[in-house]
Amino acid sequence: MSPSAELPLVVFLVDVGEDVLEHLLAVAVRDADADEVTPPIGGTAGWNSERISWFREYHRTATGLDGPARQKSWAIGYAGGLAGSIRLKRTGPGTLETGIWLARSSRGLGIGQEALRQVTAHAAASGAARLEACTTAGNRAALALLRGSGAELVFETASEAPQASVRAYIPLR
Repeated sequence: MSPSAELPLVVFLVDVGEDVLEHLLAVAVRDADADEVTPPIGGTAGWNSERISWFREYHRTATGLDGPARQKSWAIGYAGGLAGSIRLKRTGPGTLETGIWLARSSRGLGIGQEALRQVTAHAAASGAARLEACTTAGNRAALALLRGSGAELVFETASEAPQASVRAYIPLR
């Protein structure tokens, strides 16, 4: 292989045990905005103690679609490191929802597209008929990722303002 030849991108989903959890948290705090990863909680903006506690508890309880939380999260691995996290959650009969966040340094490399492809395969294997996602009209990267996965995008309001909600639907059958 010539020195300029590109190696294929290898992306894999990693179960989040305690060892992976702390590494994933370090990636999030170092290389992602807290608002992209957690709900807006705590008395201060950014990565505060409440958000860090929420992050740990979320991943500790998101252990399987049939568990008490009815959701499963994975760390996204590539090239020997972690790039972010992706999840599935049961939201209704035959319907799962997904969500993803990526570290800034992992964006634009195709990692999100491959992680979404893999989680879509998990969703289909679970017997679900449809995979859904929610984002905002201003999140161009998420919209491109979802469009690239064959999702139908539905703006939930007549406005396409940056904060307007957008639902994405990916048929699995």
